[in-house]
Formats: sequence, structure tokens, C-alpha cells
Amino acid sequence: MSKAFSIPNRHGDLIRGDIHLPVNTERAPVVIICHGFKGFKDWGGFPYAAEHLALHGFVAIRFNFSMNGVEDDFMNFTALHRFAKNTISRELDDLGDLLDAIARDGFLPEDVDTKRIALIGHSLGGGVVLVCGSTDDRVSAVITWAGVADFDRWGKQTKGIWREKGRLEIENARTGQMMPMDVVMLDDLEMHTEAFDIPAAASRMNKPLLIVHGEQDVSVSIDEGKKIASAASEGRCTFVPVPNTDHTFGIRHPFDGTTPAFLKVLETSCTWLDDQLA
Repeated sequence: MSKAFSIPNRHGDLIRGDIHLPVNTERAPVVIICHGFKGFKDWGGFPYAAEHLALHGFVAIRFNFSMNGVEDDFMNFTALHRFAKNTISRELDDLGDLLDAIARDGFLPEDVDTKRIALIGHSLGGGVVLVCGSTDDRVSAVITWAGVADFDRWGKQTKGIWREKGRLEIENARTGQMMPMDVVMLDDLEMHTEAFDIPAAASRMNKPLLIVHGEQDVSVSIDEGKKIASAASEGRCTFVPVPNTDHTFGIRHPFDGTTPAFLKVLETSCTWLDDQLA
């Protein structure tokens, strides 16, 4: 069972999402799924993952970051003017505002255990949940699926052109859209170099961390997962490589069914969450 929600964030924008409830919500922990760059809550296997988590006894929440470029349509990038102005800081603000909402009466059933909250982030979202988890005491555990070890994905020459033109355009291979990014993203990264250092966030995080990464990921190399794992606090990190799979664990959009690799990701995550949130 799922229900949609829409809440305002601190900037006056809307955070839209879906809550998937287990059959029994009494003392059920909460798991928040964060999409990555050029991602959205309804992409591919995210709804399936949320249902899987709910069937396993978790309250699963998937949502769109407010500036991800997806609005009322939910399945298409119809607000590229918003995508252009997105930043890591805005995504961290959104995640913090969602955590605030969870703590308020009425957002979730009153018997849900809102003191046990885990974050799952895919790709760039993996970096976001790590930074959030390293500073926010409301977070009990963190999982990255193919998570990045560095938010800065652009070389010096590209960033020079970006600054000169004030905007960088990247192609969405799936839709063919040219997706604009204003220089605010670059400014944000350069202003928060220390705060956005993902391995450093992993090293100071005093809570459990699970890193799941496909061995054939060509979008975010498994070496990035290993880099985060090697920086994490000793004894708090579990690193799980998934053989013979890519950045999305074989999942495509539109969703045409799960894969053995994605099932392994989900089952590994659920078992680990059972242990860590017990």
C-alpha cells in the first residue's frame, strides 16, 4: 500500500513523494530512498524497491528532490529550468526537510518508529546520503547503491567553459534532452569543498554504512565504492560488490521487471537493515 505526499521545503518549493507502508506499521523503521543525478522517484526500479522494503516490514519513502526537473508529470523532465538551478546544498536541504516532516505528528502512522531511520542513495544520491548521515543524528544507518565518491564529475577544461558561458548542457541519453546546469552547481561545490568531501564524511560517520556496487559499473567505477569503504570507520562499514552487473544493476526505465543483480541488492540491503536497526 502506498500514498502520495507533497510538502513544502524551506525554500518554498515542493517535495513530492510516496510512502509505502508495511502490513504492520507498529514499531516499523523508516527507509528513505534518494535518487541520483538525472533520476527521479518513479525511475525504473525505485517503486519496486520501495514495495520490496515495505513487504519486508519497513516504511519506505521515495521522493523527488525539489529541483530535479520532474514536476506534476512525474515520469518526464518537464521543468528543466529547475534542474538548471539544482545544487548539492539544495538536495541536502530537501532531505533535512523530509526528516523534519517525518518527526511531525500526522505524516506517518503514529505507531511507526521514527527514531530508526535509514537512508539509501543511488549514484549521486549515495554521496548525498553519506554527507547527510555524517552530520544528522536522526539518521541511524546509511546505504549507498553505486554511490559516487566525489560530487565533482567534471574536468578543469569543462569547468572553465562552464564558467565562461555560465551554463553547461549535458545530454540525457535516454530522452535525448539537453539538460542545462547553471554555474550555481559549480559555485556550490567550490564553496563547500570540505563539507562535500564524501570519503571524509564516511570517515567521521559514527553509524553503520553499507556500500553496494556493481563490478561492471562504467558510470561510477567500483573503485569509488572501494574508496569510500577504505575511508569509513573501521568496523562500521560493509562493502558488497555485485558481479556481472552495471550502474543500475540491470534495471531499465520504463521498468520491465527486476533482475537477479537487483534482487541481490534488495535482499542484501533488507538483511543488513534488519541487523542494524534491530
